[in-house]
Amino acid sequence: MRRRVTGVLVVTVAAGLLTVGGPAVGRADAAAGACAGTRVKTYGFATGEVRVHRNGSYVCAMTVAKRPGVRQRMRVGVQARGSRAAVDSGTYARRAGPVTVYARARCVRVEGAVAGRGTASGWILC
Repeated sequence: MRRRVTGVLVVTVAAGLLTVGGPAVGRADAAAGACAGTRVKTYGFATGEVRVHRNGSYVCAMTVAKRPGVRQRMRVGVQARGSRAAVDSGTYARRAGPVTVYARARCVRVEGAVAGRGTASGWILC
């Protein structure tokens, strides 16, 4: 019984470390909590803002709350034309995202929301 509990504990800890420290698909520079590259657009709205960054052929976006520290529903999405959107949605205290898409020579659109209020762009960065 003791071996079984120890084995389960080891697997659980390893899975947790991989989740925290492993590569994040659809995220840019997740360890630092920010998008890589240069900020190219910012879309403000009543409860926050969506920040859009470009790094070579990749576009990254994140939604940042105006009132950090208060847990609230947040969402960010970025979509390259002709591809599926990368989306991060949940209850966060500071920001949703970052999410990244490959967008070489393609337009993208972004959207973000905090506490039910948000914004969406048209096709940008064409």
